[in-house]
Amino acid sequence: MIKLLRENRDLRWLFFAQVISFMGDWFSFVAVTGMIKDATDSEFLVSLAFVSFSLPSFFVSPIAGVTVDRFDRRRLLVIVSLLQMFAALGLLTATDSSVWPLFVFQGVISGFAAFVKPAIDAGVPNLARNPEELRVANALFGSTWGVMLAVGAALGGAFSQAFGRQAAFIANAASFLIAMGLFTLIRRPMQQPQRANRPAMRPLADISEAVSYARKDHVVLALIASKSTFAIGAGTVSQLPVLATSVFGWGDGGTGMLLAARGVGAGLGPLIASRFAKGSVAKVLQVCGLAGIGFSASYLAAAWAPVIWVAAIFIAIGHLGGGSQWTLSTYGLQMRTPDHIRGRVMAGDFAIVTLIMSIAGLGAGLLSEAVGVRWTITAFASAAGLAGIVYVVLTRPIMLKLRAEEAADIAAGSVSV
Repeated sequence: MIKLLRENRDLRWLFFAQVISFMGDWFSFVAVTGMIKDATDSEFLVSLAFVSFSLPSFFVSPIAGVTVDRFDRRRLLVIVSLLQMFAALGLLTATDSSVWPLFVFQGVISGFAAFVKPAIDAGVPNLARNPEELRVANALFGSTWGVMLAVGAALGGAFSQAFGRQAAFIANAASFLIAMGLFTLIRRPMQQPQRANRPAMRPLADISEAVSYARKDHVVLALIASKSTFAIGAGTVSQLPVLATSVFGWGDGGTGMLLAARGVGAGLGPLIASRFAKGSVAKVLQVCGLAGIGFSASYLAAAWAPVIWVAAIFIAIGHLGGGSQWTLSTYGLQMRTPDHIRGRVMAGDFAIVTLIMSIAGLGAGLLSEAVGVRWTITAFASAAGLAGIVYVVLTRPIMLKLRAEEAADIAAGSVSV
């Protein structure tokens, strides 16, 4: 991975831009959830804050995917980062007696994020110079989210307690500005050449084209469905700030610890899983199914842990699977979809998972108010486990067919040599 960053200049700048942006995101998340919890003492509103980090992306994703496929992806990243910086400064208008700006401006940031992830995911295959670079880059970019969650959440909790939540919001705005500068350093195109007389943008028709493509390819559908099984269990993740504060009696530092544990697992999982997958979509589907079940079992254990340190260990183990599932499904889509439609497929994938995560987060908030955080995590982890088992059963025929096709390709290659 060090070799990739050293030799591929454009991937290096894209990687560091993502690192800085993720760091700021988690500084902001700890401060936002902590401020809302202190001001309202409402588990539901804390979950609603989690939703504000995801649901707006669902509504924007349809137009975002079309935009990513139609326009220069690098320029799009630059413009969106600038707009996110201004929205991040809007968080400074919130006070302990008026927390509504947190939901509004974080929602705006998340809406713009619907352009960022598909643009990066669709652009990486064009910046990678060969299939092995794509595999390594995907593992690297996938693990970055988890590593920055671990580092950003831990530092964000300490930073927020030491310097105040307003300082954390300023740091988030600065991260978008730095990321914008790094995006401008990318020189190679992030998409294949387009026709000079390309047709006008037609959002509904363009989205329909992507949907038709996915419906015809059951492998693409299976890869998209993979993230959905993880998203069903996202209600557990939305309750981590509540678990830290209400059950274990910690403040922002405890929230940062549990989020950091989540990041450790999400960071290491893709690195381990990518070595197993090695260009095989069949193996990608296999890992995705088993990882979802492991995520569920680990969160069931974390819910009833006696102390926060034990909970943190189980959360880290769970997200070894969650991180693998998220990253490998993206890797499979990158291998399976052509460039001209890849942005829309990635945006659709992102839209579906953010919608399910948002619904799960809202449901977890309501259930937590009624039965408590531990039983809420138990319920959503169990639902995710059941979804994982169903996924394994339903995708097994697809996986077996892919294995046969991949074996035939290898045999044909050996014969031709």
